[in-house]
Amino acid sequence: MSDNNNSATKEQNEDALINEDLGIAGRLANQFINSPVTPLLMMAFLAIGFLGLIFTPRQEDPKISVPMIDIYVQYSGASAEQVTSLVTDPLERLMSEIPGVRHVYSATQRGSSIVTVQFIVGEELGPSIVKVHAKLQSNLDIIPPGVTMPLVKPVGIDDVPIVSVTMWSEDIGDDMLRTLSFDVLQRLEEVPNTGNGFVVGGRADQIRVEVYPERLSGYGISLAQVAQTIKTANSEMAAGNIEGNNIAFNVYTGAFLRTADEISRLVIGVHDGSPIYVRDVAKVFQSPEETKQLVNYYTGIASEDGLEHANGEAAVTIAIAKKIGSNGVSVANAIIKKLESLKGQLIPGNVHVEITRDYGKSANDKVNELLISLFEATLAVAILCLIGLGLRAASVVVTIIPIVVLITIWSAWIIDYTIDRVSLFALVFSIGILVDDATVVVENIFRRWLKAGKTTANIAIDAVREVGNPTILATLTIIAALLPMGVVSGLMGPYMRPIPVLGASAMFFSL
Repeated sequence: MSDNNNSATKEQNEDALINEDLGIAGRLANQFINSPVTPLLMMAFLAIGFLGLIFTPRQEDPKISVPMIDIYVQYSGASAEQVTSLVTDPLERLMSEIPGVRHVYSATQRGSSIVTVQFIVGEELGPSIVKVHAKLQSNLDIIPPGVTMPLVKPVGIDDVPIVSVTMWSEDIGDDMLRTLSFDVLQRLEEVPNTGNGFVVGGRADQIRVEVYPERLSGYGISLAQVAQTIKTANSEMAAGNIEGNNIAFNVYTGAFLRTADEISRLVIGVHDGSPIYVRDVAKVFQSPEETKQLVNYYTGIASEDGLEHANGEAAVTIAIAKKIGSNGVSVANAIIKKLESLKGQLIPGNVHVEITRDYGKSANDKVNELLISLFEATLAVAILCLIGLGLRAASVVVTIIPIVVLITIWSAWIIDYTIDRVSLFALVFSIGILVDDATVVVENIFRRWLKAGKTTANIAIDAVREVGNPTILATLTIIAALLPMGVVSGLMGPYMRPIPVLGASAMFFSL
């Protein structure tokens, strides 16, 4: 009996000595081991992580703000040298004075010039546009005579289309396809968070006036008279209003020209007492414009069976971008769903619709592939721990590592990052360090239990004390080594910034 009492007293003394000098890691281990709140925290972190996985925007590459603004200027009749000296060079000097501008490029040709202003990486697009407009407005007094007002058009990464739809048909020409495509584009832009949309290919319908030079010469009429007559007639102006009997009428003079026949019946002048009509000196007819952009659709020999085959059929492509900051995957899926609802209603059955670019699908597939690889890496590490340390150690890895990864994805949502290739690489990179720290701690606990011949919480806490503080310091050292990567300037700085930010976040959550 005395031996048992002495043994119990000895164990109590050992426990008391252990509790007196736990250290930071030991105290934390003691609190978590003896706290019933720990499972609740794990479940809460897991739920929050799944929310981040669902709502964090997905795309192929990280969000990078590189504002670029194009300025278009027309100077009709001036040579390229005159446009350069009077327009391009002064405009370049003005734009280079704006704070935050990194480069100013220009291209000049006869009668026109374009100046591109590139801001420093990280500058916001909205304030950059305001700076350019303010600079132009404050220098309008120095614009040479004959130079048009500058046209400012911002260009950003989000202007790249996320969905491209190609419509083709064996029965319908490209002119009618173009008219149909604008109706489809208008309906597709009703989808929330869609951005800039445009149509490529097809010929616009127009009324053409082909003048006979010999008839103009015979009647003594110039080409400018024909153009001025049509321009003057194609107008509608307010002439006033009439009020009476509690009714008000707005009076307009003239009307816009709508058909080729209306244009052909316009009077240009008088010759030998007879009126000269447009039809007397020109051929007026309605037809598609001259070809400027040509789009043809080919299926090729690798096309899927069951689909309609095309060999250079006339086609039109509709391209739609997304708004800044929106989820490209969800927007692309919503656009395609809207397009499917238009088939058979707005889009006739003899018009084939093909999705030639689906950024949402490609981005989602790449993100899912990396997520699967991420959890496969976690499973592989757990198997190694199962072989080397046993079932209990492997269960710790399988439980904790996914929680840390998911809570890190949630933090990416909070700090306005996206799930992309670079951010997921940061998580894959951090798994090795997380598992290494956990392996060191768990292995030391098992070593102490084997040495003592028993498994008690106090021995585990003391084992954590032995290696916990150096492990925490090593983790903090790695975090300190990663963070300077986040302040790298240039284009690669923001592109690679998810690695130090999310890698450090994962390590911090793992503590």
